[in-house]
Amino acid sequence: MRVIGLMSGTSYDAIDAAAAELVLDGDTLVLTPLGLISTAYDDDLRAALAGALPPAATDLATACRLDTRIGQAFAAAAVRADLELCDGRAGLIASHGQTVYHWTEAGRVHGTLQIGEPAWIAEATGRPVVSGFRTRDVAAGGQGAPLVSVVDVMWLRGRPGVPVALNLGGIGNVTVASDGAGGGPLAFDTGPGNALIDAAVQEPAAREALGGAYSMDVDGALAARGRVRPPLLRRLLDEPYYARPAPKTTGKELFHLPYLRAALGAFGPLPVEDVVATLTRLTARTVADAVRPFGATEVIASGGGTRNPVLMEWLREELGGGGGVPLRTSDELGLPSDAKEAYAFAVLGWLTAHGLPGTVPSCTGARRASVLGSVTPGGPGLRLPEPLMSAPGRLTIHANGNSRLFTAR
Repeated sequence: MRVIGLMSGTSYDAIDAAAAELVLDGDTLVLTPLGLISTAYDDDLRAALAGALPPAATDLATACRLDTRIGQAFAAAAVRADLELCDGRAGLIASHGQTVYHWTEAGRVHGTLQIGEPAWIAEATGRPVVSGFRTRDVAAGGQGAPLVSVVDVMWLRGRPGVPVALNLGGIGNVTVASDGAGGGPLAFDTGPGNALIDAAVQEPAAREALGGAYSMDVDGALAARGRVRPPLLRRLLDEPYYARPAPKTTGKELFHLPYLRAALGAFGPLPVEDVVATLTRLTARTVADAVRPFGATEVIASGGGTRNPVLMEWLREELGGGGGVPLRTSDELGLPSDAKEAYAFAVLGWLTAHGLPGTVPSCTGARRASVLGSVTPGGPGLRLPEPLMSAPGRLTIHANGNSRLFTAR
């Protein structure tokens, strides 16, 4: 089955549409990457989304418009991915949507909201759409994140030692495939990945100082020019979230611009380069601190943060340098790091279409594993595969040499 996974993460800068051929071979699910199309939100839509996200207030009219416009943008990405990556033969669309709120209080997730109405995708493509993945896990008592953990566990099963999958998006998250003592897998959000770095660069005074040239720290250029301020780093590391036990999840409901401004308020004016350098070290430190107790033997990174060479260099340092825990990217294992989460949601959609659970309870904290999401029928009616009696235990990546990468405005 050819499945298109649609994803826009907490950085909300683009829609990733990754196409995969998924074939079951015994107890192994074989994923052949067919390519990725990444389409940036237009400036007006991105600005409207940014203006509605916490801690900003919004109204239902704005929520409706955003749900519709994001659904239409996802639909356009799906149509293009079907034509260009699947030769018009996609059998299923799996849409994560755009997370706009994750309702967390006292360590418990009470609800979660992803927008991007799937009816627009089904209408435009004529394909069935699986969407709303996170809510079922929350209803079962889980954190609703990191949902990619079930894919990570399948993918890393059989690797020696204690492999850890790391996603460096707006928020960082890890999946520990085992705890080093034969225990079950764990997964959790480590804290900010790129979220606070992006907030520092996009802060109005910083944008003015930088001539409006940056919306993120491209290639780590600002961090490389700055210096880490230890008092600010210590202040940021005092955040209680880091000390909480797994499973746990967080988001921009906590790590946003007002949060950063509150931390900076205890200090005099600092060059934006120094703030970015300190935040980059914060991400590296908190990720390393998160994986160290589990005796990790390798960290396999993916996500936009892997394109920041300063962040990756500092993360290697925090993991122990040349004699410490090896840090590699998922590309080395055949899974493109830019597209990994979109491919993961393609797998989750495949599991749902076959009536199979898409969670690992020890990773999300749920009472039970659940079949995730809701299905919106495609063109003439709903046609799904015959349900499977048991889930695949492993995921392997088959690189056929024909994978394609597109980035488009």
